[in-house]
Amino acid sequence: MNIDIKISKRPISYKYAMNFLHKRVEQLKKNRGKELLWILEHQTTYTAGIRAQNNEILDKTIKVIRTNRGGKITLHNPGQKIVYFVINLNKRKKDIRLLISKVEKSIMEYLSKYKIKGLTDRKNIGIWVNGKKIAAIGIKVSRWIAFHGCSININNNLNQYKKIVPCGLDNKMVTSIYNEKKSIPKDINVNLSKIFIKNLNKI
Repeated sequence: MNIDIKISKRPISYKYAMNFLHKRVEQLKKNRGKELLWILEHQTTYTAGIRAQNNEILDKTIKVIRTNRGGKITLHNPGQKIVYFVINLNKRKKDIRLLISKVEKSIMEYLSKYKIKGLTDRKNIGIWVNGKKIAAIGIKVSRWIAFHGCSININNNLNQYKKIVPCGLDNKMVTSIYNEKKSIPKDINVNLSKIFIKNLNKI
């Protein structure tokens, strides 16, 4: 299917991104517009999913944005790539588990390009490297329109996770590509878009 690919080179505010996603969701519900894959970065932003608890905010001075995605509290910051999508499962297979598995596969395939072995965990959604989380996944489905997406730590400041209990985990259990390989990948946006489009189109 024809998925609209959007790549932002400058940081996008979380509020703007959410408004954009929700508008695309409403368009697809009315059989208007294209599905979307959007790769971007956010400024430092803490967000709370529907399973978040207040005691997971360790630094009470930070602002946390409540959102309707699945999952708990997480961090978005420069150096972390966000892959958002809006996918119409009405015109694909109505299988949320399949969608999640394709997102997981895409992240692991991307990491493998840099000889990083990513693993899934049935109890804790996301992708793990050497027992530490390198990518988080949060998805919302409304009338079989799936949206939100995933975040992948490339070379972001991991110390900012210390202000929260990220995804219900000890903040020491977080890593990044740079943390693992001491190098920053090239052509990140191009490689991510190719891999995600290929796998999402198998749903």
